[in-house]
Amino acid sequence: MAIGLFMTGVLLMLGSGFPGLLMPRESEGGERIFVALILLGSLCGVVGTLLSLAPDGNAALNLPWPLPGAAFSLAIDPLSAVFLFPLFLVAPLGAIYGLGYWPQRDHPNNGRQLRLFYGVIGAAMVLLLTARNGLLFLFAWEAMALSGFFLITTEDNRSDARRAGLIYLAATHTGTLALIALFALLEGICGSFTFPPAASLAAGGAGSAIFFLGLFGFGMKAGLMPLHIWLPGAHAAAPSHASALLSGVMIKTGIYGLVRLTSFYAAIPPSWGIIVLALGAISGILGVALAIAQHDIKRLLAYHSVENIGIITLGLGIALIGRSSQQPMLVLLGISGALLHTVNHGLFKSLLFYGAGAVIHATGSRQIDGMGGLLRRMKWTGICFLGGAVAICGLPPFNGFVSEWLIYQGALHSLPGSVSASQLALLAAPALALIGGLALACFVKVFGLVFLGEPRQEAAARAHPAPASMRLPMLVLLLACAWIGLSPWTVAPLLQRAATVWSPSLAPLTLAAPLAHLPMIGALAWSLLLLIAVAGFWIARRSRKAPRDASTWGCGYLAPTPRMQYSASSFGDLIVGLFRVGLLTERHGEPVAGPFPKPSTFSSHTPDAVLDRALLPAAGGIAWLSNRLRRFIQNGHTSFYLLYVALTLIVLFALIP
Repeated sequence: MAIGLFMTGVLLMLGSGFPGLLMPRESEGGERIFVALILLGSLCGVVGTLLSLAPDGNAALNLPWPLPGAAFSLAIDPLSAVFLFPLFLVAPLGAIYGLGYWPQRDHPNNGRQLRLFYGVIGAAMVLLLTARNGLLFLFAWEAMALSGFFLITTEDNRSDARRAGLIYLAATHTGTLALIALFALLEGICGSFTFPPAASLAAGGAGSAIFFLGLFGFGMKAGLMPLHIWLPGAHAAAPSHASALLSGVMIKTGIYGLVRLTSFYAAIPPSWGIIVLALGAISGILGVALAIAQHDIKRLLAYHSVENIGIITLGLGIALIGRSSQQPMLVLLGISGALLHTVNHGLFKSLLFYGAGAVIHATGSRQIDGMGGLLRRMKWTGICFLGGAVAICGLPPFNGFVSEWLIYQGALHSLPGSVSASQLALLAAPALALIGGLALACFVKVFGLVFLGEPRQEAAARAHPAPASMRLPMLVLLLACAWIGLSPWTVAPLLQRAATVWSPSLAPLTLAAPLAHLPMIGALAWSLLLLIAVAGFWIARRSRKAPRDASTWGCGYLAPTPRMQYSASSFGDLIVGLFRVGLLTERHGEPVAGPFPKPSTFSSHTPDAVLDRALLPAAGGIAWLSNRLRRFIQNGHTSFYLLYVALTLIVLFALIP
């Protein structure tokens, strides 16, 4: 029954966008049916997953598939469930959000396409996360990748959307080629495309090649630096609720692939954990530094996904180092922190994208420099965005604090270890501290420039509150973030079971001790929030008689103007300057000098060093060289073509014995 209910949910999600295709372009019936089917499908999926996790649940399905080596083989275990639950929450909330953000009546040309591929990508991800056959996994992987392309290019009349879609397509298929090689090697070792049992694969020889192919292919999907090239443009170009699904859930399929792949190995070489740890630190630090340099609110959030993938990878690296050095508590804390941060990032990143979408919906712009003063006009959006910002910065009482706390605990637990490799895990602690500090600075910038101060442009001054269909999903996600932050013990059993699936040797351990003091920290944090709320209520009552059109306090200036406020460039210049060598930031403008300075302007632009300074110039050079060679080789002279044939025959005769 459980797996039947689960498959019903998959089919409902898969077919949710098709009824709309049968209705007129301007009809609103299709989007309502779509939302109903996504809601029902997600509900069936959640119930099916919960029943499957019960002690007597039937969590597997095996059906024949008329394709050599393939089988429709599914199974739901706690490790899959950790990734499924955020998907079953974010997908229906995004569908509801789309009713206000992307209504069919306002988008008759692409609204049906958006909903069709939104449902397909949801179903594909569910299949991917439960597949137990390599060919079925690749089939779901490709369905997810192609659906993502159509979501990114929803507004295919815009050049930036087309460019982002093409870069995404090239990147995702490069990663897929690596995964095809991975499963081919795995089939050579195991004798079939069925996933091997946990702790059954040797690490040497082909096993090492499989790991590094997976690190490349899955790392490309996850956005692990320097493989993140597709992510900022794609998340900025897609509609905001699609960006939430892509950033909050889809990139985690790369993390799932890495976690599932490493569970196959009986022993982990120390170098694997060190490499993963180093990649996590690089992704986290450079991802948040690039985010600070952004002017586009959605590109900024996209770079924060790179940063959070780095944090997740730090946890995974600690766990791999723990396995290689035989330290079970290090393994438990590292993998639990990584898995919980995967869930948490799905929640608060979706919340932030919804908040950004509400701002874009109200102002018609993604540029931070043109906003300001939106808290007065969009109070609920501002509060929800602030909650998401606190969560992503890893501050109590929200969920980001709990997962980062586990990773910190894992890093510090390596300190008394006697094995030198395990002590390298300690390096995750300063990296995590630096990432947290930079993230806090970045969201002070975002919230200050977008919601505080005075409007810089007319569109911001005329901003309107988001409709209820957009506010409700934000509120639900905010409560979900608070729930995990206040009650981390409620998710501990699932984390414990998922960690045991990843490494069966963890069964005797428990997460109860590391989480024991978190409820007290959460209670103190909520007490502080309650105090702030009471103080805010008192101030609000006292300020009722104040003029409504008074401007924000202007630091003593008699006539402050929006031009006196910080811009995105000026706010982040000091921090971005610290990373100028790696970020290649371009600064424009003259510094202000003297007691009576002349009018001056300042702006900065930070390209993506990997994409804009390396890959695209290299691709341009290859295209130029290929064009020159083509002109030489295909010159239209028959004698040259006869020479090619003769040379080919000579080579063939030389090669054939």
